[in-house]
Amino acid sequence: MSENISIVVDGMAEAVPQGLSLPRLILLHQAQHKDLIVEINGRFVHPREYERVALKDGDRVELIHPAFGG
Repeated sequence: MSENISIVVDGMAEAVPQGLSLPRLILLHQAQHKDLIVEINGRFVHPREYERVALKDGDRVELIHPAFGG
């Protein structure tokens, strides 16, 4: 039985399975976008690092969808 951890995603508390990967979290939030910006605990995460990020209890994740326009 997998234990859950508590994280905050875009300002909302969530319980997620321990060991959840960042790519899986992005998928669960239907946030896949080529221009997606991800911050964890206020620090930018480069897309090439997503697979290496293990979410931890208490992490604050922001999934930012840039708006382009003029």
